[in-house]
Amino acid sequence: MKPSAFHYEKPSSLDGLLDVMGKHGEAARILAGGQSLVPMMNFRLATPEVLIDINGLSELDYIRQDGDSLSIGALTRHNVIYDSPLVAELSPLMAEAYKHVAHTTIRNRGTIGGNLSHADPSSELPAVCICLEGHMILRSKQGTREVPAGEFFLGALETAIQPGEFLAEIKIPVRKPGVGSAFEEVSPRRGDFATTAVAATLQIDGGICQTARIAHAAVADRPARIESAEAVLEGSALDKARINQAAEIAASETEPSLINYHGDADYKRDLLRALTKRALQRASENSVN
Repeated sequence: MKPSAFHYEKPSSLDGLLDVMGKHGEAARILAGGQSLVPMMNFRLATPEVLIDINGLSELDYIRQDGDSLSIGALTRHNVIYDSPLVAELSPLMAEAYKHVAHTTIRNRGTIGGNLSHADPSSELPAVCICLEGHMILRSKQGTREVPAGEFFLGALETAIQPGEFLAEIKIPVRKPGVGSAFEEVSPRRGDFATTAVAATLQIDGGICQTARIAHAAVADRPARIESAEAVLEGSALDKARINQAAEIAASETEPSLINYHGDADYKRDLLRALTKRALQRASENSVN
């Protein structure tokens, strides 16, 4: 298959990108790594009239610490993040999740901004951003706005990005002392999209859970926190019984809707129960002051 005809633009600056996007609006799509968009275009599931290539914009390619935030430019390649000592230090959950993201050749070209903008519900990174309560920085000719990760993903392949906007940066709070994290996933093969995945963080002080964050992927049309399970943990000692209770709640109160040949609803509930238990246990074990 080949894509339908399109007009190609390659701006040389951020101002040029904003001008082109303002001009073409909904008719345009951004090309970054192209690992998701190009196959969709080849199958004509996506038929943009204008393709805007941003690969020359080095201003969008960075990893840095900004105070209490880890800031990652949208054009940063997956393998750069995968290998980053700064990411491993400031966001262990993201570093661990990246072990499950795609394969080396895909990570060489794919970008974090492209992944999050694509919003595949079986992708690991959206769930990680929600669990970590990250923020998406969107830019347009009208200015910049910040969208919490929990409000960014609206459905399968659907985000809060408006016509004329693009995802410019991802901000993740840096890990605080006493916070443990873990990422658990089942997939057909290492590097494939998840059948089910769970991201978890626990802040523990004196053996008592102060805050808990649990998010799932590949269960519904978008990643989401499991707040009822979080509530069971907060303010309690994290013993085996409490973790099992949270896992049971995660399985019973989450309605799987992303059903395919890899697993029906009952199977995904079983996975959600098991992966939540594993993630919480590991997060509690690696919590350090």
